[in-house]
Amino acid sequence: MRALLSVSDKSGIVEFAQKLADMGWEILSTGGTAKTLREAGLSIIGVSEVTGFPECLDGRVKTLHPKIHGGILGIRNNPSHQKQMKDLEITPIDLLVINLYPFKNTILKEGVVFEEAIENIDIGGPTMLRSAAKNFNDVTVVVDPDDYAIVLSELEADGKTTFETRYNLALKVFETTSNYDTMIADYLKKRVAGEVLNDTITMTFEKVQDMRYGENPHQKAAFYGEVVPVKGALTSAKQLQGKELSYNNINDTNGALEILKEYGNEEPTIVAVKHANPCGIASDPEIAVAYQKAYESDPVSIYGGIIASNRVIDEATAKQMVEIFLEIIVAPGFSKEALEILAAKKNLRLLELEEITYSEPGYEMKKVLGGLLVQERDTQLYDELKVVTKRQPTPEEMEDLLFAWKAVKNTKSNAISITKEKCLIGNGPGQVNRIGALEIAIGQAGDKVKGSVMGSDAFFPYDDCVKAAAAAGITAIIQPGGAGRDEDSIKACDEAGMAMIFTGMRHFKH
Repeated sequence: MRALLSVSDKSGIVEFAQKLADMGWEILSTGGTAKTLREAGLSIIGVSEVTGFPECLDGRVKTLHPKIHGGILGIRNNPSHQKQMKDLEITPIDLLVINLYPFKNTILKEGVVFEEAIENIDIGGPTMLRSAAKNFNDVTVVVDPDDYAIVLSELEADGKTTFETRYNLALKVFETTSNYDTMIADYLKKRVAGEVLNDTITMTFEKVQDMRYGENPHQKAAFYGEVVPVKGALTSAKQLQGKELSYNNINDTNGALEILKEYGNEEPTIVAVKHANPCGIASDPEIAVAYQKAYESDPVSIYGGIIASNRVIDEATAKQMVEIFLEIIVAPGFSKEALEILAAKKNLRLLELEEITYSEPGYEMKKVLGGLLVQERDTQLYDELKVVTKRQPTPEEMEDLLFAWKAVKNTKSNAISITKEKCLIGNGPGQVNRIGALEIAIGQAGDKVKGSVMGSDAFFPYDDCVKAAAAAGITAIIQPGGAGRDEDSIKACDEAGMAMIFTGMRHFKH
């Protein structure tokens, strides 16, 4: 029996090879692996001795030879194959152990140059792996050191591996080479800002964690992250305290981060989220005051919610936070005093995320049955701010209108957001009609609604929302415009003495 061993990750390879040798296996190897095994006292046959051809081109060509691939691909119960192998003096290779050049580790290195990345694209390794995986009926192929144990166990017991094991190992190979090639394609694509929305799309993600369940206890779930860490993303956060994040935690926290990025880093801002919708947003020169304002926006809904802050959580803020039940707090940091206070809530998850407001263009995906929806991230805010009413908004109204526009952009459609003094005081998310969303938002705002402003994520098909807003005491509106009956809404604003701005850009969020 003959095995070929050639690995970049040499953990456990000496022990594995020694046990193969003890069972009488003949071992072929190349380069650094052969050197490691020989230094351990093992008898190794170099691949060049088999091929009769030296390694060349700085090691780029070693195993790309019929004597190697014929030994891997030859079907053992095919008489024609066996005759050809005998005539060509090709010895079967029954076990292949390969892991690939560390392309991922290379591109993750700070300051790596393009040429170094290219040199760490493995050619011979994936080729041999795919050959062996194709011929898994006769060949055992190992790409993961974690599988050494099961292979040795079966070889020691029966002198061969089971069909089920060979099948599963072959499947792992194709998953690995697919991931590897996709990683390379993604790297090359990003280097030239390549288009994602091509005729075909391939993406690769790596498991971050298994989960107890998904949205509901009867659904299995796991969390996957992009290969190259993304700044300002939840996958880059460090958990300081609390229980493991759940499926819903991750989805809602991502929503909180997306909202926080809208407000940037200019002023201390707190975002409170419940079921991916904002239930409190506030800015203030002091982060503790911002939290208090966000809490007072909706003290009922914030219970069990998720908090995102663009400032370090200090002692004064932590003292307020610990008074209620919160699921998660994510911030660029926590003071020593804050950590001591929040430690009283042992299950409260604290996430530290540097560059928390960093955002970049990219793509987002939504899986549908039988397909995948892919679109650019909605990183724009408006096309043009155009006052369409007789009255211009005051500077204070203008500040609050933009605050509302950022909030409503990140609220599930149909959505209405009402703000006052840089604070979200009423939010109507996810309604099947816009007037219903407005009524919810006005009800939530209560007495604070007088003198407030509001944003709508899409245009008003009728003037009913304008009239209801005027009756409630709202003084200014921001909306995309573009309805066939815009003039009705403009006229209603003028009659009520309200200001209205068109943005020329809607923000549906489904």
